[in-house]
Amino acid sequence: MSIEQAVAFLAFATVAAITPGPSNTMLTATGAAVGLTRGLRCLVGVASGMAAMMFAAACGLGAIVLGYPTLLMAFKAAGVVFLLWLAWKIASAPVGELSAGGRPVSFVEAFAFQWLNPKSWLVSTSAAGTYLQADMHVVAQGAWIAGLFFVVALTCGFVWLAFGVGMRRLLASPRRQRAFNIVMGALLAASVLLFVT
Repeated sequence: MSIEQAVAFLAFATVAAITPGPSNTMLTATGAAVGLTRGLRCLVGVASGMAAMMFAAACGLGAIVLGYPTLLMAFKAAGVVFLLWLAWKIASAPVGELSAGGRPVSFVEAFAFQWLNPKSWLVSTSAAGTYLQADMHVVAQGAWIAGLFFVVALTCGFVWLAFGVGMRRLLASPRRQRAFNIVMGALLAASVLLFVT
């Protein structure tokens, strides 16, 4: 990958990772619920899951999924159901426990979430289709793309996690916590509309 290609991919990855979406909503809610230190597992899980998906898409998994409309619909359906379930869990999360914190989203849960997140599939397949070069080894390119995306996703995701942590001060009362949980859940549920239209 040339310097120019790396810069172009980093710009793409930054826009993809920093814009609102299901993973960033989850990171914000996690930061608000459990704080920075306990939220780091979720952050690393999100970045690792996206990097693994980026690698798999670059090595051909994206083409397989896109090549079989039934498989693509199954992934979309599973993603929509999971996103709605997660939205409900966030919206109905217990309040009044910010200092003690609830159970943080684990590394494995955040990693697996990427594989059901429609935005992650869209970003990964778009990157593979746009940035892979025909004259270079696919696995090596996939490793580069995945590594670069991991660093970008970790950095951008940290911003959303820290934003959630910053919201903790504003969420001193159970009423505010409930309103925040409902708004985060509603935003996550609304993101489903982007993938079913």
